[in-house]
Amino acid sequence: MSETAEDHVLASTEAGLRIITLNRPKRLNAWDAPMRARLLSLLAEAATDADVQAVVLTGAGERAFCAGQDLNEGKNFDGDRAEGWIEEWRALYGAIRAFDKPMVCALNGLAAGSAFQVALLCDIRVGHAGSKMGQPEINSGIVSATGFWIIREMLGLSRATELVLTGRMMEAEEAHRLGLLHHLVPAGEVRATALRIAAELAAKPKLAFRLNKQRFREVTQPGFDDTFAAARRLHREAFSDGASQQVMQRFLDRSQG
Repeated sequence: MSETAEDHVLASTEAGLRIITLNRPKRLNAWDAPMRARLLSLLAEAATDADVQAVVLTGAGERAFCAGQDLNEGKNFDGDRAEGWIEEWRALYGAIRAFDKPMVCALNGLAAGSAFQVALLCDIRVGHAGSKMGQPEINSGIVSATGFWIIREMLGLSRATELVLTGRMMEAEEAHRLGLLHHLVPAGEVRATALRIAAELAAKPKLAFRLNKQRFREVTQPGFDDTFAAARRLHREAFSDGASQQVMQRFLDRSQG
């Protein structure tokens, strides 16, 4: 029986907390278009469900929250598909930014590229010593238009430039020291800690919580809009050239060889 997006992104509820799990551990939970659409749908459902007080986003397995974009999908893009791909990310990132309930990311392992960005868009991040974070797109031929903006918002221009151009992954201790990981706990405590924090946030006065998040979004919206306009242009150019796809294929050949 073939697997579907419903198999690759799971949802369950515990005491008013919706737990959304990226469930593709053999591929380090790397996502493709059906997974992104499924996650977007689950967030929309959680946003309107009065019984859902908060969301905890995590990954299956012990190695990764998510390795980011599935290169087996990306290697087949052309310029038109690249623009559509960016619009899919705009919809997903916009939904996370507009989610006015608590959203906690439980990082059970590495978070790379777009998964690093999604984690940074969540309200609170909990990880363990193996929760590496970074923006390695340049190593697989992908432009970091959205990643650069999100990292710059969090850490400033100098660190964003360094992380984007080197593509290095930060160890959990560094991510914690920089404030990207709010809580660093033993691996076996990540999920429970994330659930506890989500419940604590859900108990805050709801109007004040919602209006605070609204203000966060208002302040950063001009940068968000500019970033996605640039991302459409840059990714169209990169994928129309064909160089990105070639680098992705070489990256896949090395990793699968």
